Amino acid sequence: MTKIKTAVQTSVCALFLAAPAHAETIVEIAAGDDRFSTLVAAVTAAGLAETLSGPGPFTVYAPVNDAFAALPEGTVETLLMPENQGDLTNILLYHVDDRKLMASDFAAGANYYKPILESERLCITSHSGVTIADGTGDVANVVIADIVASNGVIHVIDKVLLPGTRPACH
Repeated sequence: MTKIKTAVQTSVCALFLAAPAHAETIVEIAAGDDRFSTLVAAVTAAGLAETLSGPGPFTVYAPVNDAFAALPEGTVETLLMPENQGDLTNILLYHVDDRKLMASDFAAGANYYKPILESERLCITSHSGVTIADGTGDVANVVIADIVASNGVIHVIDKVLLPGTRPACH
């Protein structure tokens, strides 16, 4: 009887270990982290949650709540209004690349990268860390790199990236 019980326990244990764990998508990771509640609200308001939950691959430069709070007063509330969905979508797509780019994949030095918002460019500098210059010329720091999701990767940044003119990249 002991041998049967041991065999059953071993089989059950092997079954659970062999079953693939549910890997979280970018949206699921962000939704499960309070630091991204504003980003999740924006992604939802823009209608991008389903897309960013899709197969990808995606790289998302994810601003924390403090980055949104640093925008001029009323900016977030205005962007979340239904009539501003297009502007909000453009800003959010400026934070997404359609490739999975780990921090180690960024070329050394300053280089242009094309986000999904096709008419724009980001200048990503990789040296002793990673920084991202946006269309305003301001720079975001990657404060946490390489949060791996089932459909890509998240790099946490300390500033909301805003489209504008092509940033200087030298």
